[in-house]
Amino acid sequence: MDKKEIISALVDRYNSDIILANDTVWEYAEPGMKEYKTAEFYRQFFEERDFNVEMGVGEVPTAFIASWGEGTPIVGFLGEYDALPTLSQEASCAVKKPVEEGGYGQGCGHNSLGAAAAGAALAYRDYLKENGLKGTVRFYGCPGEEYGSGKVFMARNGLFDDLDICLTWHPGKINRVSTTSSLACISAFYEFRGVSAHAAGNPHLGRSALDAVELMNVGVNYLREHIIPEARVHYAYVNAGGIAPNVVHDYAKVHYFVRAPKIKQAQEIFDRVMDIAEGAAKMTGTTVKRIFHEALCDYNPNRTLEKVMQQAFEEIGAPKFDQADFALAEAFRKTYTQADIADTKKTLEDYGMDPDLISEDDVLHTGVLPYVPLNKAMPGSTDVGDVSYCAPTAQINVVTEALGTPGHSWQVTAQSRSSIANKGNNTAAKVMALTAVMAVSDPELLKKAKEELIKSTGGKYECPIPADVKPTL
Repeated sequence: MDKKEIISALVDRYNSDIILANDTVWEYAEPGMKEYKTAEFYRQFFEERDFNVEMGVGEVPTAFIASWGEGTPIVGFLGEYDALPTLSQEASCAVKKPVEEGGYGQGCGHNSLGAAAAGAALAYRDYLKENGLKGTVRFYGCPGEEYGSGKVFMARNGLFDDLDICLTWHPGKINRVSTTSSLACISAFYEFRGVSAHAAGNPHLGRSALDAVELMNVGVNYLREHIIPEARVHYAYVNAGGIAPNVVHDYAKVHYFVRAPKIKQAQEIFDRVMDIAEGAAKMTGTTVKRIFHEALCDYNPNRTLEKVMQQAFEEIGAPKFDQADFALAEAFRKTYTQADIADTKKTLEDYGMDPDLISEDDVLHTGVLPYVPLNKAMPGSTDVGDVSYCAPTAQINVVTEALGTPGHSWQVTAQSRSSIANKGNNTAAKVMALTAVMAVSDPELLKKAKEELIKSTGGKYECPIPADVKPTL
C-alpha cells in the first residue's frame, strides 16, 4: 500500500474513537477556559491509548499536552473544544430546538476540531510505531479559542517552540487549504470613575462616568476614518452606570476589541484608543483605568507546509457523502436566507477563486478547492496565529455542514453532531496525518519550512499579552 492507503486505513481504525470524542465534547458544550469535563475526558482518552498527558499547561487548568514517542521530528496537532453561549440545539435537527434554553452549544464545531485532530495524532503515532520510525507526536488540548486565548498563554510559556511542524483544521462549508491570514485582535475593558450627584438638584457637583464612556465612543468613531481600512474597532457597554436618569453616574465600563491584519498595527491603534479614553476622562473630570483582557496575533501562513497539505488533501479527496447526508443538508438549507446561500460565491471571490467552482444549487461541497496563496487577512481572528509565530503551521477547512450555513449559529451546533460531521472529521484526520507523514519524510522540506518561519517572523515570538496579565478563568 502507498502512504495514502496506509494512513486512510489507520484513521479508519480509529473512526469510532473520533466519533466518541466528537459526540462526548458536543454533549459537554463548556465555556471557554472552563472546559473541565472535556479536559478530563481527553486525559483519560489519551492515557488509555498510551499517550503521556500533562494537564494544566500554559497557566490554564484545562490546557494539556498528550505526547508519545521521543526525539525528532516533533509534530503537533492542535485541538480545540470550547462552546458558545445561547447556541444550545438538538443534534441533527433542522428545526430550532435548544437542548437547554440559553445554554451553550458547539456553534463553531470545536468538538469536531478536537476529535479529528485526536484521530490524526493516533493514526500518525501508529504509522511511526508500525514502521519503526523515531519521532514525537503531540496533541495540544487548547481551551478558550472563542473566549480566553488559551493558545496565546501556551505560546507565552514556550510550549510550541520545539515543534518541527504544527497541523490543524477547522470544520466548515468548503474543502480547502487555509492560505489567508487572520486579523490580530486586542481586547480590553475601560473603567471610568466619577462623582455621583443629584442630576437635578446639584448636577454641577457630579462628574459623569457615563458621559466619559459616551465621549470615548464618539472619539473612537471619529478615529475610524484615520486608521487602515482593514482594521476593525468594536465595543459593548458592560456597565452603563445604572438605571436612574436622575443620578449622575459615578461608574461606567466599556469593552473594546481592536483588530488589524498585523499585530503591530493592532497595537498602534490600541494605543490611540487609550489616548481617546484619557481625553474623555479629562473632558469629564473623571478617571479611567484600562484593564487588559486578552490578545492574539495574526495567522502567519507557511507556504512550504501548505503545499504539502494541498497535495495530501487532493490525494485523500473530499468527504464522501451519501443520500442521507444530502437530504439532511437540504433540510438545513431551508432554514437559511438567500443571502446566506449566495455568500458562498463571495467567499470564493475573497479567496481569489472562480465563484462558479461551487453552484448555488449545491447543498454540500464535494470537491477540493485549488491552492491559491493569498496575502490578505480573513475577517476573523484566531489564537492559532500565535502558534504560527512559534512553529511552521498549516491548516485546512473541511466540510462538516451544508453550504450557506451561517457561522456561530444553532445550525452549526446541530450539524456538529451529525453524519455529515462524522465524514468530514474522518477526512480531516486523514489529511492531517498524511501531511505529517509526507513532511517528516523530507528533512529538506522541514528545514525549508523552518527557514520560512524565521524569515517571516524574524525568528522571535513576542506575546501580545503583557507578562503580568494572567488567563481569565
